[in-house]
Amino acid sequence: MSVRSAKHLRRVLRARNGAAAVEMAICTPLLFLLAFGMLDAGRAIMVEHLLTNAARDGARSAILEGTSAAEIRDDLVEYLAMSSVADATVAISPADLSTADIGDPVSVTCRVPYDSVGWLPASFYLQGMELEATVVMRRETTASTTSNEEE
Repeated sequence: MSVRSAKHLRRVLRARNGAAAVEMAICTPLLFLLAFGMLDAGRAIMVEHLLTNAARDGARSAILEGTSAAEIRDDLVEYLAMSSVADATVAISPADLSTADIGDPVSVTCRVPYDSVGWLPASFYLQGMELEATVVMRRETTASTTSNEEE
């Protein structure tokens, strides 16, 4: 390799190093924004899934006789707190489950502001958003109540 071609090669490589640095400076913030956005969206989906599970479990308990809305609410808030979902609110309709007849709809709604469960500080696109899950089931009677009525 001649001296002239070696100098030319070094000059070309030096120019490529500069271009790579500029490309990295432009692409890195975009890649981090994309990665953190996926992390935030994944957390929102995970919390939504936890809320749905809690609402479903609460509705299953609420449709049976002998349960109170306060007990179910406390159980769901405790379940969500153990799942790292703080500040959750639970609404059960009707508020007095003993007034619901067999076949009446009973709904359980779990809500939490995303700001209290997000892993990243204040996402600009999820800020102020409230995650919510509602499950509605028909009021049932327990097997022991049915067998007592038949006797």
